[in-house]
Amino acid sequence: MCTDLLHPAGPRQSSATARRLRRAVALGAASVALLCGTAAPSAAAESPGQKIADALRRSPVHVDPSLTSAVDTEQQRELAARIRRSRLPIRVALVPLVEGDSWGGKPEQLAEVVHDRMGGGPSILITLGNYPDDISAREWPSGAHQAFHAAAAVFFQKDMKGAGPAKRVARAIDIIEAGNGDTVYARATAGLGAPKPTQHTADGAGAKAPSAHGSPVVRLLSLVVGPVLLLAAVGLLLRRRSRLRDLSTPFALPRSVFAAARQADEAGLRDRAAEEVVRLGEEARTAQGAPAAVERALDAYAAAGTVLDRARGVPDLAGVFALVAEGRASLSAATAALPLCFFHPLHGPAVRRIPWRPLGRREQLRVAACETCLRAVRTRRAPEVLTDRRDGRPVPYFEVPAEDSLWAATGYGSLLSGAADSLAGRVQRGDFTRTQD
Repeated sequence: MCTDLLHPAGPRQSSATARRLRRAVALGAASVALLCGTAAPSAAAESPGQKIADALRRSPVHVDPSLTSAVDTEQQRELAARIRRSRLPIRVALVPLVEGDSWGGKPEQLAEVVHDRMGGGPSILITLGNYPDDISAREWPSGAHQAFHAAAAVFFQKDMKGAGPAKRVARAIDIIEAGNGDTVYARATAGLGAPKPTQHTADGAGAKAPSAHGSPVVRLLSLVVGPVLLLAAVGLLLRRRSRLRDLSTPFALPRSVFAAARQADEAGLRDRAAEEVVRLGEEARTAQGAPAAVERALDAYAAAGTVLDRARGVPDLAGVFALVAEGRASLSAATAALPLCFFHPLHGPAVRRIPWRPLGRREQLRVAACETCLRAVRTRRAPEVLTDRRDGRPVPYFEVPAEDSLWAATGYGSLLSGAADSLAGRVQRGDFTRTQD
């Protein structure tokens, strides 16, 4: 137990003696502090989660300094006032989420850590989500105010496209306060991925055979109308309301699809691939773009159906996603769209092409990489790669000989030879069939 060891001398002591005693007191106090006082170093090593919890005790809104340009001081005050008016235990912690941080880049992990540091109890914590322009909400006890779906619904609401994080959080708070997050989410995601009922019926009624003298688009449709009906039926059976939050809106923000796909087993991945193929077919048939672009999208759609039907594992199912991305790129107004990530296509769309040399080789390739793999390569770390099986053992898919794997030959789109080359074209000429024999 830490106690005072020395006391000042009385008034009868000489000044020299008093000075000696004061020095002794100072030295004694320093010694006691070294022996007994360990609180200061502990405070200096305070964890990131504890810092956020402490900040949220002072205000219901905490914004990391790196994000203040997106959520300024006035917006923070408005959000705090909105929370206080709701009289709900809502807290907002907006901090960057990246792989390798204190919570592994996962909003749910951040939420759990902060909730624990704040002592537990009933709470709602809103954070940034898994992908751009998304927010997430965690609630204790779960479902008490439908907070999870309230935050998820904001991602799908059309009037929130392009809105900053402050407006998205404000909308989520309003929905949580209303207590109807499940209903709002269901309304916002209604029909995502579902074929239009007027296009097809269960028995195929209404699907007329096209004339042999029709346009190229119509002739191509005649070749794929059978698979369309089959996949539409599969897609309808596989759609589940609880999974719609992971699906992207047409032509936009597909990262949510890939975030969910990475967490699925092979059967779940096949289901998601089927849903995306069905959606691409619907988007292509209702698109208003140039006929040539629509034809390219339909080519990709037909090729994706072929690969899905014959897929033997995750590398082939990743190829389905790559073909869907190629078809959507044809329909998009964006120019020179990048393919999926070369290293792991289930990471989602690439953000940049980078020079990369495979280990043990002299030649250098320019491959498309997602943000995560881009950071890994730039910091001389090995990026996460999709594996295939070669001689009974797992190897990076691009180490399989190109003559044995369409995906190794093309890098899921990164290694195509030019604008005239495409994954769909290679599937159509038999490259995928050959690799499966």
